[in-house]
Formats: sequence, C-alpha cells, structure tokens
Amino acid sequence: MMVVPFLDLKRLHEEIREPLEAAFKRVLDSGWFITGPEVEAFESEFATYSEVKHCVGLGNGLDAIHLLLRAYEIGPGDEVLVPSNTFIATWLAVSQCGATPVPVEPDINTHNINPDALVAAITPRTRAIIPVHLYGQPVDMDPINAIAKQYGLVVIEDAAQAQGARYKGRRVGSLGHAAATSFYPGKNLGALGDAGAILTNDKAIADKVRTLRNYGSQVKYKHEVAGYNTRLDEMQAAFLRVKLGVLDKWNESRRAVANSYTAQLQNLNLENVGLEVPNVPEWAEPVWHLYVIRSKNRDALRDYLDKQGIATVIHYPIPPHLQACYTEFSKFNLPIAETLANEVLSIPMSSAVTEKEIVTVVDVMRSFKSQLN
Repeated sequence: MMVVPFLDLKRLHEEIREPLEAAFKRVLDSGWFITGPEVEAFESEFATYSEVKHCVGLGNGLDAIHLLLRAYEIGPGDEVLVPSNTFIATWLAVSQCGATPVPVEPDINTHNINPDALVAAITPRTRAIIPVHLYGQPVDMDPINAIAKQYGLVVIEDAAQAQGARYKGRRVGSLGHAAATSFYPGKNLGALGDAGAILTNDKAIADKVRTLRNYGSQVKYKHEVAGYNTRLDEMQAAFLRVKLGVLDKWNESRRAVANSYTAQLQNLNLENVGLEVPNVPEWAEPVWHLYVIRSKNRDALRDYLDKQGIATVIHYPIPPHLQACYTEFSKFNLPIAETLANEVLSIPMSSAVTEKEIVTVVDVMRSFKSQLN
C-alpha cells in the first residue's frame, strides 16, 4: 500500500534547504530579530509581487484582518459582510473589533461568497465586505467592488489561501481597498511558524496598521493609540523571502497537479459517487492552495481513502454559524454552507505531490466506485 500524505512540508522544503539555512544564519549572525532589514525587504518585495504600494508584516493572518478593520475604524455597532463558508478567523476578526459578522452564502459552484447575495444583506449599519479567496481561487471581485462603491463600503480581501492567484489578470490582494493574508506554514507562501501581512495602496491605512502592530507606537515609548503586539519577526521574514522566490514555480506545479487530478477524475465518470471536481471560472487563475472535491458519500469515501493510506482533510466540517462560540447564529438559515460542510473533501495537494501519488489517489477512488456498483 502506498501512503500519500496530505501535505509533506519536510519534502517540500528539501528543495530550498540550503537557502533557508543561509537565511537562518544571516539573521542569527546579524543579532537583529524584530522589525529590522529582513522585514523591510520582505515587505517591499511582497508588495511589488502583489502589485500594491504597501505591505505591513504582522504576527498572523487573523491579526491582519483585525488590524485592517481597526485601521478603518470599524467597531461596535457596525456590521461586516462575511462568507458563511470560510475558516472561522474571518469571523473572529470582525468580532474582535466589536463589530458584527453578517454571513452571506457562497456560490455553490465555486464555494466563494456569492456577489448576487450581498445586497440583500446590507443594512444602514454595514461598513465593509470581506470576500475570501477560498482554496486559492479568486472571488468574482468586479461586482463586489461595484456594490461596495454604490453603498460606500470598504472591501477587505482575505487572501490567506491565494498568494499569487490572479483575477482577470490582476493579482489577488490588489483588488479591494486592502487585503489581509496569512503565512501559516501550510499556505502557498508559508513561513516556518506563524506570520501574516496586510496589503494596500492606501499609505494612511498602512501607517495605521504599522502603528497598531507595535503597541500603538511609531516612536519608541510614545504611544499614540492603544495598540497590539503583532509583528513579523526577522527570521520569518528571511524565510519568506526565500520562499517568495520560488512561489510562482511552486504555484505552477500546483496547477499541474490540479489539472492532472481534474482530467483523471472526470474520466472516472463518478456520478454514482455523487462526486464533483472543482469549478474554475474562465476569468480565474487559481493557485490551488487546496484541491476540494464534493461527494454525497463524503464520509464513506474519506474513510475508504484513509484505510488505503490516502490522507485527506475536511475544509471545513463545521461552518462558523454552528460553532460553539457563535451560538447566537445557530438558527440562521444557511443551507449552502451546511451542504458544503457535509460534502467537501480536500485531497493531497502541494507542489511536491507526484504523478504517481495522483494516480494512486485516483485508483483508490476508482476502487471505491466499484464497491458502490
């Protein structure tokens, strides 16, 4: 039996072990570990890569969304439109600044927030929209930006899963007023620990976030606002600079893996398994942070794959509105989010997945299908 891991970070990093070790030594030898030259260099390089003017490095992706909301002075009494189908950090950031998350259902085909459902959710208290580029696939941003302009709303992209993706030729992270991203180790651009950043063309917003991330201070021991301690450190910035240099190459490898999965799975004719492969709009250039299939027999399929050595993950088994920390949302009618939670399954995906592993995964699915006949 061939074991196929969901994500083998050790294998992934072997390709760049030497430059990572050199980055570690460079920072260690410098004796400078917080908000120094490595952070400044990474912020400049990632801003250029993302086609924006400003990047501010932070401690993690949750803080990135939270501090952007703070920078836009969104707080108690305000509402923020968020996807009903997303990792809970998108909601938590809204709650942390005292505002109220208002869930909006996704497009069942892309799993991303549905622009057609936004207007019905807008009230006089609505201040912002946070579209999430889920699984590495861009959201349809043009209609969202048009709605935001009409109603005077801020658009904050949650680009944590989509570093390098493009929407109609433009980089994700440059499509709204500002963007937040995470560099959690499993991301396409992942640190070797927690890290995050915001992206924007608005200098005033970037400056506010820089102040908020450092105890509310621009000058040491002078504190303009009650801020936070959430700074990207020199070591992680140095590692991220190395990985930024191979990000496009690794994203191309992910596309090749995704294309191979799609071609082989479509050839299986898996209607009786109730299986659907990802749908990619013609205007989207995804980076395949995850390859997410749907199956009405998801739990049985996952159990079968696991027994055959194929590791999978459910993104996400419990929607935010059904989490224990959001009991006030438990009676909301969000059937699409709940359907996805019951049917989605992420199969092994990274730039290090081999064709032999892809064939193994598909062959196991083929044998699962034969058991249902």
